[in-house]
Amino acid sequence: MLSQTKIVIAILLILVGGPTSAMAAEKESKKRFNLVGHGGPIKALAINESGTMALTGSFDYSAALWRLDENKSNQLIRRYTNHNGAVNAVKFIQDKKKFISAGDDGSVYVWDLNRDKLIRKFDGHKAKIIALAVSDNGELAASASWDRTVRLWNLSENRPGKVLSGHKGPVNAVLISADGNFAYSGSYDGSIIKWDVESGKLVRTIYRHGWGINVMEWLPGKKQILFGSLNGDVQIFNLKTDSISKVLIPHQRPVLALAVSKDDKYLASGGGDGTIRVWKVEDWSVVEELNSYFGPVWAMDYGADNKTIIYAGLDDFAVSWKVSPRNISAEAQGKYPRRFQKLKNMSLGERQFARKCSICHTLRKGDGNRAGPSLFGVFGRVAGTLKNYKYSKGLIESNIVWNADTIDQLFAIGPQHVTPGSKMPLQKISQKVKRQALIEFLKANTQ
Repeated sequence: MLSQTKIVIAILLILVGGPTSAMAAEKESKKRFNLVGHGGPIKALAINESGTMALTGSFDYSAALWRLDENKSNQLIRRYTNHNGAVNAVKFIQDKKKFISAGDDGSVYVWDLNRDKLIRKFDGHKAKIIALAVSDNGELAASASWDRTVRLWNLSENRPGKVLSGHKGPVNAVLISADGNFAYSGSYDGSIIKWDVESGKLVRTIYRHGWGINVMEWLPGKKQILFGSLNGDVQIFNLKTDSISKVLIPHQRPVLALAVSKDDKYLASGGGDGTIRVWKVEDWSVVEELNSYFGPVWAMDYGADNKTIIYAGLDDFAVSWKVSPRNISAEAQGKYPRRFQKLKNMSLGERQFARKCSICHTLRKGDGNRAGPSLFGVFGRVAGTLKNYKYSKGLIESNIVWNADTIDQLFAIGPQHVTPGSKMPLQKISQKVKRQALIEFLKANTQ
């Protein structure tokens, strides 16, 4: 009986990915198929039509280009670091050897795909950009912003286009029709609006949902819009019938990501509940479901085999999930809780570092940079002088020497006042006792 029990336990550990198998699977997965190289949570992801390359955008103020190979290791090709904020959206410009990215700084960046070269930077938005769209011919782009507008950009002539204004809330999603004549935008105000691209005029509100629209994707043929909302709904709006044609099983939390397979046979929805649900388009049956406790799914896309989804969230790497054939023991992900989440058994100073600093900075020698430079040896260092880190002009010209007083001031009144023009997030620590605890922690851990 004892030997049978041990066998059953061993089988269960294999099926659920027990401690040893999970650690081994995570190490192998991260080494080969996960996209490892960012210094902060990944907020955007796109895979090209051939499935050979991927783009990611991260909280670490950078975009990255990856070479995908289902038989070999996925490889980081290059990073794009001119952004002045977290990168929330990335899109390939098919057949043009270019891509675009955008994020918290409100600018749209047009990049050369073959080298780390910025072709054009478009400005105009007054708030962060959440989503991007590119026309099928690669000549037009659209950006959706929390300033309640969509802006159009002429990519063939590298010039701004029309400003689409009419939403009553932040705009979270945007699509461009197959012929390039119309744009569709989804907003926190719960509406989906149709726009005339040439004139920039609002054609009409095609649908009003009871909750905010978070994400939208075209279904095959670009006659139906798949959308996910703040209350967890996943629905399909048919442009031909001007009505909702399908209501899918909702998520328990907001829907944050959608993806359609390259062969148009499957779609997937990802939510704040950590769940990814895969649907078969032919009969709308659920063919697979991933239930993760590692946090929200912010972005995802299908690989070339139409059986793999790469998705991203709070981890510093994007996860490659083999939907079919599924191997549960190989689905280990990152650590929980993460370094920047509130942890137990921490000193007051370490907790401040974990919550305010660790997402952007490392402490120890050799750990390298994340969104911000390493803090190893920070006391007595002149701001903007650490080698191998690309500083903003504001920090380089600040002439600040980091010590207990300047670090205290940084968090007392905020980076926008101490280092104006820098990339540092706008955050403060109002209580002096917490600032002093953080400073003492840094003194003890950065030497």
